[in-house]
Amino acid sequence: MSSLDQLTLPQVAEQEARAPLVSARGLSKYFESRGGFLAQAKPPVKAVESVDLDIGRGEVLGVVGESGSGKSTLGRLILRLIEPTRGEVVFDGHRLQSLNAGEMRRFRRHMQMIFQDPFASLNARMTIGDALMEPLSLHRGLKGTAAREAVVALLEKVGLSGDHMKRYPRMFSGGQRQRIAIARALASNPSFIVADEPVSALDVSIQAEVLNLLQTLQAELDLTLMFISHDLSVVEAVTDRVMVLYLGRVMEIAFTDALYSKPRHPYTAALLQAAPGVAKSKRYILRGEIPSPSNPPSGCVFRTRCPFAIDDCAKVVPPLSKVGTEHYKACIRDDLDL
Repeated sequence: MSSLDQLTLPQVAEQEARAPLVSARGLSKYFESRGGFLAQAKPPVKAVESVDLDIGRGEVLGVVGESGSGKSTLGRLILRLIEPTRGEVVFDGHRLQSLNAGEMRRFRRHMQMIFQDPFASLNARMTIGDALMEPLSLHRGLKGTAAREAVVALLEKVGLSGDHMKRYPRMFSGGQRQRIAIARALASNPSFIVADEPVSALDVSIQAEVLNLLQTLQAELDLTLMFISHDLSVVEAVTDRVMVLYLGRVMEIAFTDALYSKPRHPYTAALLQAAPGVAKSKRYILRGEIPSPSNPPSGCVFRTRCPFAIDDCAKVVPPLSKVGTEHYKACIRDDLDL
């Protein structure tokens, strides 16, 4: 008899509730670099390297890092919009890499994405109503009057009106277009959404409105979110935990309050010092540019910019080690007071 068979129904429900909705193990993505005619082959771009993560049901996980750190690539890997070079993703107990094309197409109703640029992600030749009816038909089988009623409900849920359904994307402001993109992501009744820089293309005055909308919808619908952003003040306001990426590797992951109040990795500390609107206690200046992901440094990939690097940092890739309650860092220096 298995241990699951010995549990009561309430215990089984509690165990399932504690299990992560999304997990990734050893997730990596390399992109081949193409040289010119008769040019030598170039080493691959290591966009994501050996990422492990768990996202609990109803949790909001923030993913932060500089441009080129692999944030967007990681989000697309989690949704299997691109295939990993190695590693796997498990969603609600299903190994995504084991699903064939037809099974994956049906499975997509449970996991959606909100893109950074709402204008680019909406078809300029389709009315908003048609753009929303497409996923309603594909994932929920709604047509005719039922589909139109669902479109009106979706638009009203994101703060727009059913009267907008006959208009085209160009007729809306950036904030309104992002609300439409959110409505489209919700059309299939997903349980998990990857929000990839959802407010970075918007005016500052509009960002707060869209963030408040996302927070309200997340709470009302018990959504699980991966919130990708370079804006650490925004991430602090909307997430439960934060993962810090650098050159495709996880540098640190912790509950949001713990990470912002006491970062344990030098890269996290430097990011927080450079972020406007985030409380600062010490000053670390992040110097230089992020190295090429096709030729990352040996050992710790952050060592070439780290003010605390020692010789051993070049010799070993530091594993994620536990430094507190659900707090992990990838750094061999245990003597730093950041």
